[in-house]
Amino acid sequence: MPGVGQTYMRLSPELQERIRLDQSQGRQSAWRAIDDEAIRRNPARDQANLHRPAYVRDVEKILHSAYYNRYSDKTQVFSLYKNDDLTRRALHVQLVSRAARTIGRALGLNLDLIEAIALGHDMGHTPFGHAGERYLDEVYHKHTGRYFRHNVHSARVLDNVFGYNLSLQTLNGILCHNGEFGLQSYEPSELGDFSSFDATTEQCCIEERAGDHLVAATLEGCLVRICDMIAYVGKDRQDAARITDSDMLPVYSERTVGASNALIINNLTVDIIEQSYGTNRIQLSEQGWLELEDIKLENYKLLYDNPAINSFNQERIKPMFERLYEQLLDDITRKDEGSIIWRHHVRFVNRLRNLNALGDYLSETEDNQVVVDFIASMTDDYFIDLHQHLFPDFDTGVNYTPYF
Repeated sequence: MPGVGQTYMRLSPELQERIRLDQSQGRQSAWRAIDDEAIRRNPARDQANLHRPAYVRDVEKILHSAYYNRYSDKTQVFSLYKNDDLTRRALHVQLVSRAARTIGRALGLNLDLIEAIALGHDMGHTPFGHAGERYLDEVYHKHTGRYFRHNVHSARVLDNVFGYNLSLQTLNGILCHNGEFGLQSYEPSELGDFSSFDATTEQCCIEERAGDHLVAATLEGCLVRICDMIAYVGKDRQDAARITDSDMLPVYSERTVGASNALIINNLTVDIIEQSYGTNRIQLSEQGWLELEDIKLENYKLLYDNPAINSFNQERIKPMFERLYEQLLDDITRKDEGSIIWRHHVRFVNRLRNLNALGDYLSETEDNQVVVDFIASMTDDYFIDLHQHLFPDFDTGVNYTPYF
């Protein structure tokens, strides 16, 4: 017989029957997001129709957005490996979407809004994962006193840089997705309007911890936030085992949710549905939440705060961020139209802004913000190649671990 931590949990027979009955009668959650209530900056544009409801339009805008392709070469945790099995953000956002939509279907939520938030939630993430985010934040703060947060920047890219006219509900869910700070229960906050949304994003840029505990204004956004955690804690363990060719992380049989990726996803999915069905919140049982937090802490100890990984990033990757930032800032301040930032970023952004009848990007954007927009948009490979292009004589000591 398998131990507790090796068991795939199932929904209780009583809840299964309740869900089947509700679905057969077309009942959905009384708190689900309604397409007709979607709010846009420009309500005259992107009006819903029969085959493209409001949040479907958001999904398609994100899928076809300028930076969606770049997910495919932005690493999650383990960078500088030539290994197709390691998770990139393209897969991560799909895993978040899948987990959230599975739960959302059972709960009777709006699956299109879930998909839009999930697919867009990491659009503003830097190359080199959270290490890259940390290094970009440090150099940006040194120059401006402001803070860089990838969740805030994801909303900025889609809303301000390219002006896709996404719904406030989608942007709010993206802004509030930060999966590093978990709660046992999420009850939606007030949605407000675009003025309050803009004020909140600005507060996140000027107060260091202002965005850590934001809670989304929809159940769909709350669900994506918790599924962000569910999607990465086990998958990161899988990736670690893949590169070490061993099970480097212990499996605790006493854990109800288990420790393998498949068990974590299944068992927390069941836990959330059991605890949340028919309520106005997304929640875990106390045991499920404590075990999820314990797994995260264990991951930090063994993976995210691994001295070998962090020392390499600190010694090699961080100076590259600083060097690139200073050079790009000098180029943009001098308005050097032959520079890489001008040719690869400014012109590219303006071409797409023109399609949405937006104003000139540079005239509306402070120089440091232009540099941040450019660096955060980069993939890992582009970042390394750009550094080599601008500083050909500089030996970074950064090399990819090959397949063989």
